[in-house]
Amino acid sequence: MHNREHHKNFGFDWIIIVLFLLLVGFGWLNIMSASHEGEVVSYFDMSQLYGKHAVFIGLTLVLITLILAVEAKFYERFASVIYIIAMLALVGLFIFGKDVNGARSWYGIGSMTIQPSEFAKFATALALAKYMSDLQTDMNTIKHQLRAVGIIVLPAILILLQNDAGSTIVYASFFFVFYREGLQQIYLAIAISAIVLAVLALKFGILITALVATVIIGGLYFFRRKKRASIIQHIVILLVCVSFSAGVRMFYDHVLKPHQQNRISLWLRLEKDPAKLERMKKAEAYNLIQSEQAISSGGLTGKGFMQGTRTTGKFVPEQETDYIFSTVGEEWGFLGSALVVVLFMALIIRVLFLAESQKSQFSRVYGYAVAAILFTHFTINIGMVMGLIPTVGIPLPFFSYGGSGLWGFTILLFIFVKLDSNKINEW
Repeated sequence: MHNREHHKNFGFDWIIIVLFLLLVGFGWLNIMSASHEGEVVSYFDMSQLYGKHAVFIGLTLVLITLILAVEAKFYERFASVIYIIAMLALVGLFIFGKDVNGARSWYGIGSMTIQPSEFAKFATALALAKYMSDLQTDMNTIKHQLRAVGIIVLPAILILLQNDAGSTIVYASFFFVFYREGLQQIYLAIAISAIVLAVLALKFGILITALVATVIIGGLYFFRRKKRASIIQHIVILLVCVSFSAGVRMFYDHVLKPHQQNRISLWLRLEKDPAKLERMKKAEAYNLIQSEQAISSGGLTGKGFMQGTRTTGKFVPEQETDYIFSTVGEEWGFLGSALVVVLFMALIIRVLFLAESQKSQFSRVYGYAVAAILFTHFTINIGMVMGLIPTVGIPLPFFSYGGSGLWGFTILLFIFVKLDSNKINEW
């Protein structure tokens, strides 16, 4: 019995590990297709992106070994220290950072670059789990809510100031964790209402949005009269909705940069002038159009590995990074794309299943944070590549080219694998 328990203490979840290896391996094959030049392919050619990524994968395996070798309690004990180091690394970018594509998000180390925001995600997840478990946080208490939100907002603001809006959006995924830990559903209702109001205000204008809000809120008041609902309260809610809608419109018109306005305009089909719309597409939607054409050309089974004409012809810019899924669509078709979606969903569901079985709140909160981050990245990236949401620069976990992204997601996932392997000791 003792031997069986001892073995279980050091047993890792092989379902997660196998899913991880499948995603990383398939991702590397698609990076090879998207980045190779010429007829001859040398798998470890360091002059090619796929050769460099192969080295990143090799170093990732070493990184996994180190993560799993460390005592599980280390991550809980030093969560605050790891978070502080990550925040200092983000602050340091304002002094020592390197500009890449208009964002000051990288440190240059020789010919390599390191992106701290990729590592700040797991650091924030650890800090949030530490805070919520140490104080047995009550998420219905305003004080605890504000402190937990502060842990999330700090890195989000630092990253936003570096002109990296895509990475900033990911931090909203932490709010999913709050609901698992008891946050009132009214906050979810407010968030959904805000999104609907913002879309209505941009698409149809403030007047139409105000009329829709009046009808809905008036209807709610009518059906709640028997419960002595306050008319003043409903009027205040209506005024808040109208003010918010006006604020969204002002933010869009006077704060967002032209290219950001154009991306939202194309997504919501706001532009009515055909000539201007065509110019906007050429300026802002070229990547998206080429991506959609590459995916649609793949059909059911795809054109075959390294046989995609739009991929080998380099029609899709940034295809090995943010638009890597378009390679999957063209060369592996609908079936290959569906397989990738199934692998990601299986990984996320497995993490959620294991998170729910954790004995400590720290491990549970961290597990839900891992699942939320992976789901947000996966959903936004694939939605962006297929034109379902506005274009946002965000990588596909374990698939997109880059050492920082691969290592950041690997650390995020395998800290949870280590915590899960230790759950029998958490009784």
